[in-house]
Amino acid sequence: MDRRRFLSLAGLAGTGTLAVCAGRGGAGDGDPSGDDGDSTAYAVETVATGFSNPWAIEFLPDGDLLVTERAGALDLVDPESGEVRAVDGTPEVDARGQGGLLDVALHPDFPDSPWAYLTYSASNADGDTATHLGRGRLDRENGRLERFEVLHAAEPFVDSTGHYGSRVVFGDDDRLYVTVGDRQFKDFGPDHVAQDLGVELGKTLRLEPDGSVPDDNPFLGDPDARDAIYSYGHRNAQGLTVHPETGAIWESEYGEQDGDEINVISRGANYGWPVADEGCTYGGGDPIGVSHDDREDVVAPAYSWPCGSGGFPPGGMTFCSGRAFPDWEGDLFVGGLASRSLGRLTVEGDEVTAEERLLADRDWRIRTVVEEPDTGHLYLAIDSGDAPVVRLTPA
Repeated sequence: MDRRRFLSLAGLAGTGTLAVCAGRGGAGDGDPSGDDGDSTAYAVETVATGFSNPWAIEFLPDGDLLVTERAGALDLVDPESGEVRAVDGTPEVDARGQGGLLDVALHPDFPDSPWAYLTYSASNADGDTATHLGRGRLDRENGRLERFEVLHAAEPFVDSTGHYGSRVVFGDDDRLYVTVGDRQFKDFGPDHVAQDLGVELGKTLRLEPDGSVPDDNPFLGDPDARDAIYSYGHRNAQGLTVHPETGAIWESEYGEQDGDEINVISRGANYGWPVADEGCTYGGGDPIGVSHDDREDVVAPAYSWPCGSGGFPPGGMTFCSGRAFPDWEGDLFVGGLASRSLGRLTVEGDEVTAEERLLADRDWRIRTVVEEPDTGHLYLAIDSGDAPVVRLTPA
């Protein structure tokens, strides 16, 4: 079952690898909005190819990477040779609609604690589905997840195959933060599931590495709330990353029509969906709720694409350390799906002050972007049925 794919610096047909592009404010690779006068040249290299809707990338300590494919495969990839090995022992997933095998994260003490964590959609006996979190011990030599166990299923199971959320990240507190989407419920009033603390839909969950609930979660002991909830009022969050200096959890979230958001997640906070939102309804363009500024009980996004802006449906994201790209140090990079671009957001404190779109000429749906810890190179998963993983390196 091993597959071998080889690094090609000559490039795949149509991808134009080793293209040198201007970064901040430069021409040729996107909207120069947020031009601050600097420029960064980078090359686009193909790492490996032939993935089926890759969803997540996670780096192992030796520089190899794990890649999830939505249909259910977990791959171990050598980024230098392009060799790809299938990892056995993954859970059965429900890959209908937006579901399947989604995110992957390693235990902070890996390999001493050799746990690999997966999020995925799975169904019950009635065919209803839920966002799941599970883990297994990664045996790299034999290409297998051993002793895989389900840690949490976000309740309730519902008759929907969309809006699973499903990003997972370890915070600086060594707890797991997991996003759960609103599962496409369309009741845009105060009774919407994202505003209901009695269900785990439209929430950020916070769990111990073994799946138990931390004893300092914000709603612990509230009889009307689920113990695992950390924040609420979310629509469909598919990006989570930790700020390298502050330790804050940053989140990217899909809006309805436009209304896409970048949020900084706070303990117990309500992020408004759908009673406060900057987007509008599909087709009609009608406002959803009120603006965040009109309610004191909700947290406004650090950045949003309001109704009429065209939006930026955001996927996975990462902060740039500046190791490879000094001019981009501290910038937030966000995968763009319908926008078919890579967003570079300038961050000052808890605010986004400028936006630029890179790789817009590639016509790639970019599912996620991660930074290789040692080199600082940026790795991207391209969302299509026969897709590459690529990386940005200094030109």
